[in-house]
Amino acid sequence: MNLTALKIKTSVFFLVLATSGCSWLPSAPHPAQPAAAAPAPIITPDYSLAATVVKVNSVGRFVILGFPASQTPKLDQSLFLYRGGLKVAEVRVTGPGQESYTVADLVSGEAQVGDTVREQ
Repeated sequence: MNLTALKIKTSVFFLVLATSGCSWLPSAPHPAQPAAAAPAPIITPDYSLAATVVKVNSVGRFVILGFPASQTPKLDQSLFLYRGGLKVAEVRVTGPGQESYTVADLVSGEAQVGDTVREQ
């Protein structure tokens, strides 16, 4: 082989080797991309009224409702009584109220001690 042909072949070999990069080596695992941060959940406080039936007077058709200290209903406000997740009665706040207790008249349905009171 003549010297010029050997130089050309050697040049081509090194050119191919240089342009191939590291593709002939086993690929190393890529560092994990950080996962896109999930948006922060939106938390809103629940200001709806929630109480329980403390006392029932069937003859007078009224109930005494116990509210948390920070919540009190308005006079003439309609509320609903739930038992086991089902709406069982409607009451209207008539007062008087003392501390965290207030009186409500039964508009419809029947109440029992322990029923949950909500606005809807």
